[in-house]
Amino acid sequence: MKRQPLRLAILEATRILDQAGVASPRTDAELIAAHVLGVERGRLPLVPLVDPSVVEAIGQLVSQRAKRVPLQHLTGWAALGDITVSVGTGVFVPRPETELLLEWGVKLLKGREYPVVVDLCTGSGALALAVAHARPDAVVYAVDNDTNALAWARHNADARTAAGDTPIRLYSGDVTDPTVFAELDGLVDLVLCNPPYVPEGTPVPPEVADHDPPQAVFAAEGGIDVIRHVVATAARLLRPGGGVAIEHDDTHGAAVPALLRARRVLTDVRDHPDLTGRPRFVTALRG
Repeated sequence: MKRQPLRLAILEATRILDQAGVASPRTDAELIAAHVLGVERGRLPLVPLVDPSVVEAIGQLVSQRAKRVPLQHLTGWAALGDITVSVGTGVFVPRPETELLLEWGVKLLKGREYPVVVDLCTGSGALALAVAHARPDAVVYAVDNDTNALAWARHNADARTAAGDTPIRLYSGDVTDPTVFAELDGLVDLVLCNPPYVPEGTPVPPEVADHDPPQAVFAAEGGIDVIRHVVATAARLLRPGGGVAIEHDDTHGAAVPALLRARRVLTDVRDHPDLTGRPRFVTALRG
């Protein structure tokens, strides 16, 4: 059978995804094609012609994406920092916005030997594993209260250890428990958290509504219920000079920094925008 131009297959995929309301149709079409071909997205121009079977495989995944199945569920992975983690049903998919929070945390650790890091609400383990990859000397703890998420995190942690990264210490626990990681009180250099923070009842895209676990997305009290507990936990875990970074909803640009400022031991509270300029995460240092 005659080989076909990959460019035309990507154009058709882009048209279908655009009509389906996918936010980034061209990007998703190219990533699907790259996944099917087993190449990096940037190398697609080096593959001008493909077999009909490749076009068919791309079309099958595009039809799933047009139904708003998350791209990461179709490819089986999501990226954060310099690593990828496996994701799928039952675990929250890491978002690009969290890259900035990760960068802040890794920068804070510069010059500190053998830092102790805690990732609260770890989900897939992406944040904890990205830090462990960036800082092989770090002792990284991660916790979640969801058994499905922990299964994904354990799978990802095992994969990263097999790839040569320093193992993380993964625990089942709840950030609303005032004794979680009590043995680390006053010893932690960095606390990171991407908690559930979307206010209950907020309309969200089908990729989130139908595929992300609700308990990893939504929170009571206008979205800050879990964050309240995270702030309290961070305040007791951090050593002097340690830092905390917490992701939040774009409606929380005033409310969440106020929670941190209310803690006398926390100083230098700052809010940071995401890639689109919206308020997205807050940071503070332990005085």
